[in-house]
Amino acid sequence: MSTIELRRRLIDKIQETENEALLAEAYRLLESGTENIEVYKLNDEQRKAISDARDQINSGQFLTNEQSEKEIDEWLDK
Repeated sequence: MSTIELRRRLIDKIQETENEALLAEAYRLLESGTENIEVYKLNDEQRKAISDARDQINSGQFLTNEQSEKEIDEWLDK
């Protein structure tokens, strides 16, 4: 879908809706997209931590969500 087509569809949906909360949220999202976004700069320690975490993931040293929930439940003695 082209940008022009997407824009047209969004305008059509906005004109059709009576949902004020949806309109407010759409406005908030669009407004935040026009602000200057400051790029967060990582320090060396943060970059190293991210690199180490990626290495752990690549070597299979991680828990799935289900495994972590099970460990938490066991820790909490459920």
